[in-house]
Amino acid sequence: MGKIIAIANQKGGVGKTTTAINLAASLAVLEYKTLIVDADPQANTTSGLNFNPDSQEKRTLYEVLIGECPVENAVFDSELPMLKVITSHIDLVGAEIEMLELEERESILKKALEKVREEYDYIIMDCAPSLGLITVNALTAADSVIIPVQPEFFALEGLGKLLNTIKLVQTRLNTALKIEGFLFTMFDNRLRLHNQVVEEVKTHFPDMSFQTVITRNIRLSEAPSFGKPAILYDAVSAGANNYLSLAKEIIDRSR
Repeated sequence: MGKIIAIANQKGGVGKTTTAINLAASLAVLEYKTLIVDADPQANTTSGLNFNPDSQEKRTLYEVLIGECPVENAVFDSELPMLKVITSHIDLVGAEIEMLELEERESILKKALEKVREEYDYIIMDCAPSLGLITVNALTAADSVIIPVQPEFFALEGLGKLLNTIKLVQTRLNTALKIEGFLFTMFDNRLRLHNQVVEEVKTHFPDMSFQTVITRNIRLSEAPSFGKPAILYDAVSAGANNYLSLAKEIIDRSR
């Protein structure tokens, strides 16, 4: 049965989408059957994997959540044989409103993914930079959550809010949810602040930080504009290697 991992942080610009795309691609390259779910109305994961959000024939996560499309019909092939994709669309913004009237509205995504979970080793979900109903659905469906953290002062301020939300989900909706770990992104070893922030988080949250650190890398920034994960855009780049290392760390933890 596939392990479901949400990539979440309500703060934008911390590398959630970059992490979702490149972690999923790395797992696929390592020959694990992987499904990536774009649970963000901005649809950056969708476009970052060379899909046009406006041409998905009404077979996006939005249609899945509102019951207009069976989840198995919303799965698309990617450039990597072992990587499948459920795309997103700006319409997903409206799903939160449409879902409010439904019973067990926080568990809709969980119920949908249960139908395809057996087919994958890993399901990676890219969450929106908010703590709204779609993100709560992702956390309710997930076995664990990866929290990307940019090593800047303001990035730490929102962690408390996110951890409180995770605690609420653990208490009321998903008692099995675990924090897979904090992932430091856009790290620059030359900057004293970056090193201080990493040390501070590791002090406050021992055993909750990944050994792998994602360093600043121009190839990671360029790859989405070509609709490719870094490993297909430049397989020997530091960014591609960082995410391969992260994938191996997650695989080791899953054993």
